[in-house]
Amino acid sequence: MSSSGAPTTIGIEREGHLTLIELRKPPYNFFDQTLLTEIADAVVACDEDPDCRVILLAAQGKAFCAGADFSSPREDRNPSRRGGAHPLYAQAVRMFRAGKPIVAAVQGPAIGGGLGLALVADFRIACPEARFSANFTRLGFHPGFGLSVTLPRLVGMQEAARLLYTGRRIDGAEAQRIGLVDDLVPADELRARARALATEIAISAPIAVQATRASLRAGLADAVQAATDREAELQARHFQTEDFREGVAAMAERRDPAFKGR
Repeated sequence: MSSSGAPTTIGIEREGHLTLIELRKPPYNFFDQTLLTEIADAVVACDEDPDCRVILLAAQGKAFCAGADFSSPREDRNPSRRGGAHPLYAQAVRMFRAGKPIVAAVQGPAIGGGLGLALVADFRIACPEARFSANFTRLGFHPGFGLSVTLPRLVGMQEAARLLYTGRRIDGAEAQRIGLVDDLVPADELRARARALATEIAISAPIAVQATRASLRAGLADAVQAATDREAELQARHFQTEDFREGVAAMAERRDPAFKGR
């Protein structure tokens, strides 16, 4: 946040009963503590706003969210925790505990933790140019952002296992086929389609919608909290391995990693 308290990495706009939360760290929207905290703060603020009935989550730039930037060291990958939870994943849990429905417009890559962020939403609208990857194991560490819970819940255990074990990247069409994406539209129609779905939700009775959502997602936030606690603990160990250093080096050099299991 800036000294005035205004968000510095996101934009927030009200359109009737719809609130747009837009990531504004183009071109890749790499996440860090500031970005995730500002998104979580905005989602919680929408929760407390009776005039907001639905959230549209979108992004500027080439990527929806390319996850963490491993090209330079950062404090928020430090395994230390605050209040018993990893500070990044604590923000993810805050998002999952909020009660308003979320529609995500995914215009480009949603990678690693960026995929985790996309799965906070109830619905994902994407274009063929979108790309999705849980690339953690290709980098040498355990998946995070609650994906060990949210991905199997969405696409089934077998598809989730294939994505998580291989770290493969899939396009918008494949993502729609397996149920990761709800609608696939041309890029120039993406925001309009996502906004149309959000507006359709906003027309329904808000008390009933939120109660229905709570029924459908019962226990999800608690499961994500337990998952991120475990994920953060395992990641902290894996960040100390040779395999992690090799995974990051291979990504930077655009080659296949040569892992040694140590």
